[in-house]
Amino acid sequence: MEHYEVIVSSTEETLNIAEQLGVHLKPSDVITLEGDLGAGKTTFTKGLAKGLEIKRTVNSPTFTIIKEYTNGRIPLYHMDVYRLADSDEDLGFDEYFHGDGVTVIEWAHLIEDQLPEHLLKVEITLLHDQKRKLRFIPIGKRYEELCKEFFNENISN
Repeated sequence: MEHYEVIVSSTEETLNIAEQLGVHLKPSDVITLEGDLGAGKTTFTKGLAKGLEIKRTVNSPTFTIIKEYTNGRIPLYHMDVYRLADSDEDLGFDEYFHGDGVTVIEWAHLIEDQLPEHLLKVEITLLHDQKRKLRFIPIGKRYEELCKEFFNENISN
């Protein structure tokens, strides 16, 4: 499966890359975030929010499952499905995935059977010190084109 990678050395770099990606996002885009606790999933989401021109402070929706930020260029639906690991209930995710906003899902592998067919998977791996590897795996034509455009414009190799 085709993928794109970048190594970042600081929280600021993670925020900056995510913000640049946020500028390219459109309604109904779905991004899944995978990584260990503390890898930087919420930090990445904060950067995306900035790219979507959201002014409110973004923090992890661990206890609410879904937080909605609707005061930007496009609404952001931030989900943390960690606590749904053993749940089969349908929480109406489809309405978010096909709605008017961008959906970001932390721990998305836990609800894999409910995810849309096409999405952008972002894996964050803590390397050492502050270094992290951001791996972008586009699934579907929209996301393949998004990654090509984004990496050509924003990531210098």
